[in-house]
Amino acid sequence: MRVSDNPADFLVTYSLGSCVGVCIHDPVARVAGMLHYMLPESGISPEKAAGNPCMFADTGIPALFRKAYELGAVKDRITVRAAGGAQILDATGLFNIGERNILAMRKILRRNGVTLGPSDLGGTVNRTVTMNVSTGEVVLKISGRGVTRL
Repeated sequence: MRVSDNPADFLVTYSLGSCVGVCIHDPVARVAGMLHYMLPESGISPEKAAGNPCMFADTGIPALFRKAYELGAVKDRITVRAAGGAQILDATGLFNIGERNILAMRKILRRNGVTLGPSDLGGTVNRTVTMNVSTGEVVLKISGRGVTRL
């Protein structure tokens, strides 16, 4: 997880497969944040969650918002975009980690009255996400599909 109020910064996370990248931006405070989480629920490993809460949707997403609020972001102004949640190494769909990650994120946002904006979720491709702190622009580099903007 990274949060910044430096307009010269770019936040980047590489090779999102079943993981999800959540990008938030407050255009007035010019605060942006990005979380790359791997699993939906911290209850599967409380020890790991204690050491790295950003590893899980249910602990990482609230931490992302809290950190943005500390830098002056306001909930009602924040836009949220996301990418990832693909089915990469689980061809049979037995574990559905990507889908479970997406559902966990949607549930957390909905429960907190936050709307998810343009996103690129699911599928079977890896994505690299870059976010401009100043403008909030999110650019995706998608395996086999090139570059797109959210």
